[in-house]
Amino acid sequence: MGTKALDYESLNENVKKVQYAVRGELYLRASELQKEGKKIIFTNVGNPHALGQKPLTFPRQVVALCQAPFLLDDPNVGLLFPADAIARAKLYLSLTPGGLGAYSDSRGLPGIRKEVAEFIERRDGYPSDPELIFLTDGASKGVMQILNCIIRGEGDGVLVPVPQYPLYSATISLFGGSLVPYYLEETANWGLDVNDLRQAVAQARFKGITVRAMVIINPGNPTGQCLSEANLREILSFCYQENLVLLGDEVYQQNIYQDERPFISARKVLMDMGPPISKEVQLVSFHTVSKGYWGECGQRGGYFEMTNIPPQTVDEIYKISSISLSPNVPAQIFMGLMVNPLKPGDISYEQYVRESKGILESLRRRAWIMTDGFNSCKNVVCNFTEGAMYSFPQIRLPPKAIEAAKKAGKVPDVFYCLKLLEATGISTVPGSGFGQKEGVFHLRTTILPAEEDLPEIMSSFKKFNDEFMEQYEDNWSHSRM
Repeated sequence: MGTKALDYESLNENVKKVQYAVRGELYLRASELQKEGKKIIFTNVGNPHALGQKPLTFPRQVVALCQAPFLLDDPNVGLLFPADAIARAKLYLSLTPGGLGAYSDSRGLPGIRKEVAEFIERRDGYPSDPELIFLTDGASKGVMQILNCIIRGEGDGVLVPVPQYPLYSATISLFGGSLVPYYLEETANWGLDVNDLRQAVAQARFKGITVRAMVIINPGNPTGQCLSEANLREILSFCYQENLVLLGDEVYQQNIYQDERPFISARKVLMDMGPPISKEVQLVSFHTVSKGYWGECGQRGGYFEMTNIPPQTVDEIYKISSISLSPNVPAQIFMGLMVNPLKPGDISYEQYVRESKGILESLRRRAWIMTDGFNSCKNVVCNFTEGAMYSFPQIRLPPKAIEAAKKAGKVPDVFYCLKLLEATGISTVPGSGFGQKEGVFHLRTTILPAEEDLPEIMSSFKKFNDEFMEQYEDNWSHSRM
């Protein structure tokens, strides 16, 4: 008998090339330790509810009524559910012929795409067309769909920020394209320099790669920075000059922890710039219900909006969406509720504001607790998390630790993170999983653990780190780096 199609040796090589650190070696080891009874703090994934964030009440009430519409016929429904939740559930059920158990249009329910378009118009001050908005199972599915349309083969490159969220490197590998890295500057608060972009494109072209698209993650993951309006203008001018599609990953737009740099969408800046740029640059923007104060990761709701994409291409993307028949319908309702929130005067409005504000204010405090905690540790430096939900400290590893890692057959930051996991139960992701400059090491942790638990988590991190540094230091000091 020869090899079979699903034997490891004969698998599609692109599948074997994929690496996804967020659920990699560290996560697997953490799961093993958990089975053995060790208490594990999973800070490896931005998964808010798993770390104790409470779901918002109103959206859950509405979706509960949509999932069990017979409750609406119960004479006592008004005792259990507020009138605004009942009204909204009836509205969504009127938009879903056949209810939540029926497929929707492959682009998502028209009524909810209209709500998304109205949200975008309120946010940016420019009208949005529901026909150019597709609802997806989380933003990740949308990103994969668009990259699949862009990448024709290994000669096609996509500019991706480094450090980057490994969805991009993994998907580009899977579709057989080439990742073209552009490095963010840690000492400039993870800022982006357009000269680095030019250099990255020139180097790729020298290797025979056609650079076709550029990704921005704003606010940044894992780096947490917010792009300024000036930065976004430079990026859009660069895409115009180089004829690149811009993919705007804007899933953390609700997660902002400072007032100097509010979130501004790439689409708003593009429209503000006016013709010819505003009519020429192809832009696809992504959003989700998984992040922000919603944190509804498990529901898998997202959307993408296309700007300046030709109608024939939109038809092709619709055709590809149709292969999966329909995005998850309950998640589409979560999306509708997120983009069309309660208004002042609604019965549930005050509770909604209290819950969402409480979550965001707590996240802002946690961002400071973590940044200050990391900066109090030996050989650790950390920029403040301006947005998103991660801290990305640099760990300045002594040469002896790097040597010990090599002996153990591990990348140095993986070695450090494994030791941290074994000693404290804190499960993080090594910086090498996101990409980093040669000889520089990081780890990523979410800022999501419960606020009351954070001081203890940070003190156990500090105790581990400082002992680790003592053990491997041998009179070395990081001033020699």
